[in-house]
Amino acid sequence: MQAFDCRISQVINMIKAEFGIIENFNEKGDYTKYAPEKYGCVAIDDDKYLNDWWNALLEIDTFNVYSKRILQPQKALSRWGITIIPPKSLPQLLDIVISDKRFRRDKRLQAFALLIQQAIERGKYMIHYGV
Repeated sequence: MQAFDCRISQVINMIKAEFGIIENFNEKGDYTKYAPEKYGCVAIDDDKYLNDWWNALLEIDTFNVYSKRILQPQKALSRWGITIIPPKSLPQLLDIVISDKRFRRDKRLQAFALLIQQAIERGKYMIHYGV
């Protein structure tokens, strides 16, 4: 029972960033609502990974989503908001993920990399929900 309680504590304590694929991106679409199940999101630990990747993420072109459906060009991810990642930026994001020395040991990173690869192959935008 104690091991089970420890695992629950680890999941609860993870500050997660979630990433999913937008099947039918529409520049005038409403992406302001939190809907991780709609996009098949995969969660990774924000503090554990995004902090370490931050300098590399600053090189990636993204669109941060603001109220009233405004898409604002940016660099990197909106850590406390919603970010749309265009297909042209996904290979850079994939390189960051698979270059992480923890990649081979972390099933979440592997699932994230697979999701990015699927989006690349299908020419899809991705959505990121910050903490």
